Amino acid sequence: MLMLKGFLCFHLVFICALVFSAQVYSTKTHAGNSAKDIVDIINKNRTSLKLPPLYDNPGLGCIALQYAKQCNDNCTSNNSVTCHPLEDDFTQIFAPDCGVELPTFQEISGHIIGCWSKYLEPADAFSEVLIRDNRSLTLLQNKTHTEVGVGVVSSRTGHFFWCVLFSNAEIQSSFVLEDRGVGIMQKEGCFSGTNITCSEANRRTIGIMFSSFLVIFTSFFLFWLLQL
Repeated sequence: MLMLKGFLCFHLVFICALVFSAQVYSTKTHAGNSAKDIVDIINKNRTSLKLPPLYDNPGLGCIALQYAKQCNDNCTSNNSVTCHPLEDDFTQIFAPDCGVELPTFQEISGHIIGCWSKYLEPADAFSEVLIRDNRSLTLLQNKTHTEVGVGVVSSRTGHFFWCVLFSNAEIQSSFVLEDRGVGIMQKEGCFSGTNITCSEANRRTIGIMFSSFLVIFTSFFLFWLLQL
C-alpha cells in the first residue's frame, strides 16, 4: 500500500511539472510586444537599403491600434481588410481615445493594414501580411518618412490585425501622448513605442497563474487523500 501511494505521488508531481513547464513555454512564445518587434524589422529592412531608420512614435502607434480595432471585423477569406475609416476619425476618435494632444497631430503619410486568420510571429506577419505587394514595399522604402507606429489586435472571431502608420512629421514633437507620454491605457491589443506587453500576453499570464494554482491545489488535495 505504501509503495502504491509513493508511486501515485511521484507521478502526480511529475505530471504537474510537465503541465506547468508547457504553459510557461507557451507564454514565452507569444509574450512581449509584437508591434514593437515589427518596427524593429521595418527599420532593419530600411537600414539594409541605406535608408534612415524611422522613429518609433508611441502616439502614432496607438492611433494605428485604433485603426486596427475599427477594422477588426473586416477580414476576408483571402486575408484582406475591407475597412476604410473616415479622415475625421483620426482626429475625432482615434487620437482622443489614445490621449494624443490634438495640437501635435500631424499628417499621416502612409498606411498598411492586414489581417490573418490566426496569430503570426512578427517576422511572418511582416512578410505574409504587411509587405505583400509593390504598394506596401514602396511605402516601406519611402525616403520622406520620419516616423512609424504599429498596432496589433485580435478580433472576436480569432483573426489578428496589424496596422502600420507612417508620418513625415518632425520627430518627437508630433502625436504627443498626454500625461507626459503616458496617454490613455488601452484594454486590448498593443502598440509600438512602449514597453507595455500585448494584452493577449497579459491575459495568458493570468490564465497560467490560475492554472498553476489549480494544479498545486489539486496536488495537495490528492496528496491529503492518499494519507487517509
